[in-house]
Order: sequence, then C-alpha cells, then structure tokens
Amino acid sequence: MSLHPTLQPYADAWSHSIEAISELVQRLPEGDWNLRTPCPGWSVRDVVSHVIGLDSEMYGDPRPIHALPRDLFHVTNDHQRYMEMQVDVRRHHTAPEMTAELELMIIRRNRQLRNENRAPDTMVRGPLGSELTLEESMRRHAFDVWAHEQDLRTALGRPGNLDSPGAHVACDVLLAELPRVVAEDAQAPRSSAVVIDVHGPVEFLRTVRVDIQGRGTLETAPALGPAATLAMDWETYVRLACGRVTPEAVADRVKAEGDPDLTAAILRHFAVTP
Repeated sequence: MSLHPTLQPYADAWSHSIEAISELVQRLPEGDWNLRTPCPGWSVRDVVSHVIGLDSEMYGDPRPIHALPRDLFHVTNDHQRYMEMQVDVRRHHTAPEMTAELELMIIRRNRQLRNENRAPDTMVRGPLGSELTLEESMRRHAFDVWAHEQDLRTALGRPGNLDSPGAHVACDVLLAELPRVVAEDAQAPRSSAVVIDVHGPVEFLRTVRVDIQGRGTLETAPALGPAATLAMDWETYVRLACGRVTPEAVADRVKAEGDPDLTAAILRHFAVTP
C-alpha cells in the first residue's frame, strides 16, 4: 500500500514548501532569526517553530507541557493560545538547534508519508481537540506550510514560489471561503453577484452568486452586471486572505468597482485564517 492518489498532491505541496523553508533558513545568521514576519508578534524563529510544531502534531507527537507568559499581547483567543504553545517553547533555541530539529522533522514526516496507507476519509485529530478527515488535514497543512514559507520570504526579502504546488493548494483553500465571506460576512444583497478577478503567477476569475435565501455559491462563469468587482494580483489576494495586511495598506493594488459599501465590507472580512 502507498499514499492514496487523492492525497499525493497535498504531500507533494508540503514537501516542496518544507524543503524551501529548510533552504531559506539553513545558513541564516543568528540575528536574522529575530526578523519580524507578517504574522503578528512572530519572528522568523517563531514561524519556523510553528511549522515544526505543526508537523510534530501531524506526526503524532504529544504537545509540549508549557505555561505561556502573560505578556504576549498578540495572543487574544484560544486558537492563538493553542498555536503559540509550540512557538514559545522554542523561543530561546539557537539557530543550529532550530535547523537540526527542522531537518529531523522533515526526515520523520517523509518516512511517515511514504508509509501512509489510510483512506482520505479517515478521521484524524485536529487543533483544539477537533476531528477532520485525513484529506482535509493534509490539505490545510499544505496550505499552512506554503503560507508560512511566504511569510519567511517576505521577512528575508527572498520572494518566490508564488506559483508552486503549495500556491495552487492555497488557491483552492482560499476560494472555498469566498462564498461565506461575500454572502454571510459582507452581507451581499440577495440575488446579486460579486466578481473576483486575480492576475499574476496564479490567475482566476470567479463569481460568487448570492441566491434569494442569501446563500453564496462559487462559479467560474463571469457575471453580467455584478454588484461589485474586485481585481488584484495573486500576492495581494493571498496577503489579504491570510490576514497579513489590512485593505488600507494595499489599497493601491486593489481595483474596486460597483457598490463602494459592498466592496469595503468584502475587503473588511477578506481575511479567512484564524
């Protein structure tokens, strides 16, 4: 038995991104580990710690027993507290300790994936005691690791991989959230349509149609006379959807047409990561 074909794209995307992260930090000077990233409150070291922690939990390791300090002002809810644990426990690790642990985790996880023979619909453990399918877990993880690769590239001034396998997984994950953003969060009018037009290394044009009940659905067909249209490049889309920038910070990179109140509401609710 080997990895189910449905899961292979997510394993490939993870492998591509985790190897890119390893290459980015392998010979990083000690001082660069403290550079700020687009993740609030997190340095390069913190992001790498988070990635190691995520893979540690995917492998099945127990979570660390650790008390968080009270002065972490970027930690404001249970999800952030959960994620911060794996970060804070490594905050004083040296560069060699970080790279050694990352390399060991990559070896362990590659071995695990080579031997993975469970069905995609197998239920597995998720964050905060949640349960989800193995397919959804691997999909979310491939997206997370790619997004954090991009955080590190931004902090280190090393852009790249905006069209990698992980980028295409990220596109699918983020597009799946659009109907909720437009119909529920931004409260787009019933029986209306909103067009999202993205260009760059990953390109797409999608229409969110809101039905008479206020439910949103995602379509590839363009809409005639949409209530609103938002056009932007792929990198800006990712940074907004992952909550790395505010709409105000990238206003010059977003072209909004149609109902200004609706476009403002959509952008206000665009971030979909916890």
